[in-house]
Amino acid sequence: MYLAVTLSRDVCSGSMSDPNQNGGAWTLLTGHGHVLVEVARNPEARIRDISPVVGLTERSVQAIVADLEAAGYLTRTRTGRRVVYTVNRDSLFRHSAQDGHRVGPFLDILAATGTEITPGPDDPADAGPGHT
Repeated sequence: MYLAVTLSRDVCSGSMSDPNQNGGAWTLLTGHGHVLVEVARNPEARIRDISPVVGLTERSVQAIVADLEAAGYLTRTRTGRRVVYTVNRDSLFRHSAQDGHRVGPFLDILAATGTEITPGPDDPADAGPGHT
């Protein structure tokens, strides 16, 4: 029994990020999420422009764009020799934990180019640091 527990722990910890790496190597969004956010930021971006921003190969980005288009998250329109993408902001998240939530508001937050922090609906508008 001890061997099984030890092996199980080793397998699990071996597949997880090393906690000594300042949070590990994982990211909060999947490749699909990163690509969708980047397309929302720059609908005229080419696959080769998106690739270095999201840290994936051009081939991976191309496959993800095809997935997003097939699932209805993106529409591809050819304008001359260029392709312009349109994000379907009314698309719903695919996971049951976000059932009924649309991707548009999520993309608004992540695709924002400014660094201004806007108070949320529960935050007092005029409260400074340390005030409630």
